[in-house]
Amino acid sequence: MFETFALQIPVIGVSAERFVVLLLAAFAGGMFGASVGALPSFVFTGFVVLLGETAGTVIRQLEGADLVTAGELGTGITGSIGFGPFVGPHIVFAAGVAASAYAGKNAEFDVDGKNILHAFGTRPDVLAIGGVFGVLGLLIARISSGIGLPLDGVALSVMTTALIARLAFDYPLIGTPAGDGYLDMTPFEKGTLRGDGSDRLAVEPWLPQQYKWANVSVIGLAAGVLGGWAWLVTGSFFLGYGISAASLLFLQLGVENFPVTHHITLGGSSFAAVAAPMVGGSEPLILVAAAVGGLVGALLGEVTQRVAYSHSGTHVDPPAMSITIYSLILGVLFLLGVIPNAAYLGL
Repeated sequence: MFETFALQIPVIGVSAERFVVLLLAAFAGGMFGASVGALPSFVFTGFVVLLGETAGTVIRQLEGADLVTAGELGTGITGSIGFGPFVGPHIVFAAGVAASAYAGKNAEFDVDGKNILHAFGTRPDVLAIGGVFGVLGLLIARISSGIGLPLDGVALSVMTTALIARLAFDYPLIGTPAGDGYLDMTPFEKGTLRGDGSDRLAVEPWLPQQYKWANVSVIGLAAGVLGGWAWLVTGSFFLGYGISAASLLFLQLGVENFPVTHHITLGGSSFAAVAAPMVGGSEPLILVAAAVGGLVGALLGEVTQRVAYSHSGTHVDPPAMSITIYSLILGVLFLLGVIPNAAYLGL
């Protein structure tokens, strides 16, 4: 009996026993995400990833000086905790998004379905929904990795669970644009209302302080360079991502005009790593590539928010959509032999 239970589940990549443990942890993680709210839970992701990547960088430095033996402390913190059931965004953030979507359809809460800053405390119904979406997020990420999809499974899961929440709680999957197509933000700029008797705008940008093409491009170039620089000096893909994610504490606290950049810094570090062997290790050229990666991440985030976020009633995460798209591009190009590596994807 116990030998059978210990058999590997090929698509998931763990034993049946560990799979049950992961499901239980993911359900609890989803409850945690719904309890504290989507954005607060992602701030925890940022701090844990920052801790893990800092520890990993220190360990690599000490190993180089022959002061310690090889270890996996840093990667363990990042992978098992930062991107695991406790604070992995595909579990806790996804659960918080689903909780807000549920609350947006329930008059008891008086909460907008797009409000990812709201903490729901200890209500059993909301926590149960969070738990279900935490498990769903775990399964999507694990299965996408297990079947070898050449992309970021965590980002794919965050995006997919948000779309599932829209369908589950009876929101339009994408919504109908109020202006001249999905990319048109002028109804927001004019203050055009939906016309359904509510005071909601017909078009709701993800970040009113970060939607104009020039603004998005400039922050993309700057944060991309910083993400590439962090990779160049530490070898960490996720150190810049962790800083960006942790910085969202200030957005949660209501600091005006605060930017969102984790999809940008990760794009910067990824493009830097891809470019490094192609440019002979030239640091200026590596940072140019990082700037391009940041720009790509930023613009993809803006395009996807205009298409998939602005016209419906719940949060579908533009950074997750951006990372999914550019990680898929990098993965496919690597498999085709066009680029020398796939950055952090492990292909």
